[in-house]
Amino acid sequence: MLSSTAADQSRFAIHDACREGKTVVVESLLNANPKLANRRDDDDRLPIHWAVSYSHMPIVKLLVQTKNFDVDEQDGSGWTPLMMAASLKDSDELVDLLISRGADVNIKNNNGNTALHFTASKSNLDIARKLVENKASARVKDKRGQLPLHRAAAAGSVPLIKLLLQAKSPANATDIDGMTALHHAIAEGHGDAAVELLKAGAEPDKKNSDGVIAIDLAPDAKIAQYIFHSAELEGIELA
Repeated sequence: MLSSTAADQSRFAIHDACREGKTVVVESLLNANPKLANRRDDDDRLPIHWAVSYSHMPIVKLLVQTKNFDVDEQDGSGWTPLMMAASLKDSDELVDLLISRGADVNIKNNNGNTALHFTASKSNLDIARKLVENKASARVKDKRGQLPLHRAAAAGSVPLIKLLLQAKSPANATDIDGMTALHHAIAEGHGDAAVELLKAGAEPDKKNSDGVIAIDLAPDAKIAQYIFHSAELEGIELA
């Protein structure tokens, strides 16, 4: 008789194989019992979640062909396979496959994040482009009131900021702390990102919930001076 630990390991063998990239094992398990593709483990994840999060493309290709496959299945935290793929580097092929299977680019997890929030945080420009081209909205706020633009600004990614603004992201939207993307860019010391936002119409005199304007969040005088000087060259006056 199997111990409870051994029984659990046996029950979630396909999840282990997906994590470890054992394509032959996954194929064998699915041939024996196709329903394993829809089995949830103790983390409330399906095998597809693990295969995507570890970038095991051959296994993902196997799983998406299984009966009753739902590309938008969410784990216990509301993450879809697409969200996981969008959070990874060099995941273009994974993202392409999931989108080709009809993945919803605007579905939210439990914190209100979409795939575009995650790719903005990781400065994955190519993935962000794919999402936007497939109608991902740049205007969705998460539960902290943040747009993907807030995250791109905090990461200091000028190309992503440009992309999101072109996708109709509001430049002056505030999060639950009253912080705009400009506040986040300057607070993280990203002078070029701050200037890009100012050029796009970010309001330099907008105050956060503590009554602080963005430039006052500069981590040091050198960064503040750089932003003042660069803005002046662009014909932008800071308060």
